[in-house]
Amino acid sequence: MIYVDETEEKDVSDLDLAFEPKDVQVKIGKDVKEEYTLHEELGRGKFGTVYKCTEKNTGRKLAAKFIVTHRPEDRKDVEREVEIMRMLQMPRLLQLYDAFDNGHNEMCLILELIEGGELFERVISDDFCLTEKACSIFVRQICEGVEYMHSKNILHLDMKPENILCVTRTGNQIKIIDFGLARKYEPEKKLQVLFGTPEFVAPEVVNFDKVSYTTDMWSVGVICYVLLSGLSPFMGDSDLETMGNVTKAEYDFDDESFDNISDVAKDFISKLLIKDLTKRMTANESLKHPWLRKGEPKKDTKLDKTKLKRFVIRRRWQKAVNALLALKAMGATI
Repeated sequence: MIYVDETEEKDVSDLDLAFEPKDVQVKIGKDVKEEYTLHEELGRGKFGTVYKCTEKNTGRKLAAKFIVTHRPEDRKDVEREVEIMRMLQMPRLLQLYDAFDNGHNEMCLILELIEGGELFERVISDDFCLTEKACSIFVRQICEGVEYMHSKNILHLDMKPENILCVTRTGNQIKIIDFGLARKYEPEKKLQVLFGTPEFVAPEVVNFDKVSYTTDMWSVGVICYVLLSGLSPFMGDSDLETMGNVTKAEYDFDDESFDNISDVAKDFISKLLIKDLTKRMTANESLKHPWLRKGEPKKDTKLDKTKLKRFVIRRRWQKAVNALLALKAMGATI
């Protein structure tokens, strides 16, 4: 049985980056296969396909993310992702190693290889003991990563369970991945976005209002709610209904899943799932909340994972459907 304990958790300042900081510049007109050997496919989605790879000169194991860039705006999106990832050299965040543009219709990002799998997949396994204390440890690490992003004036804007990975299959360290929708944020300018995952986006995204640092923190609140209970607070029967529920920002802790959850954990969530983005906790304030502070007593009662398993299976099915749609969009015959 795998247990997560604060005594095993390293302070973020004591963690090393996966490799030395790199000032990555996109290599235009170069073939990635000249420098890297590609191996098995690791996954695919709307934005591309990821393979395991090895750098020929060093033998370093990495991941190669191939992105189709048929349109000029596709290429600009990838260039923005590279620019943002160059700014985010921190152990809680996925690191960029190299980048290629074949000059035609495909770009490739060489990324740190993370082999621990998705956090939610990990915690629902039969050999993992999920407790409220374990949840607080994971959420604290998520907030550390988000705080660093925000200190660099970057908004992630796609915080969801699939974008939280475990570094290894047995340790308790996590990393935030996928900066494809991330944006530079200038507080004096009005930034509006209309993308994200309906279950996890904030009301201001649905309403196409100005977003801010706390837009990411709403999503952290939803992730925390789901992790503790297995329930999705705003999930409807359709994306339209879900987004309607998000704009109302109405939820509760009435389900029996919350019977054994502490009041301090519920207070943490309540300070994030607030419709007015100016009243939500920032990442920095979240790290000072009693539920996340190290040394504070936390419940270590084993949580029932039945509903969380159902949630993960549903998300897994949705991801498979999205992958099929992505293949069709790229011209594959299914």
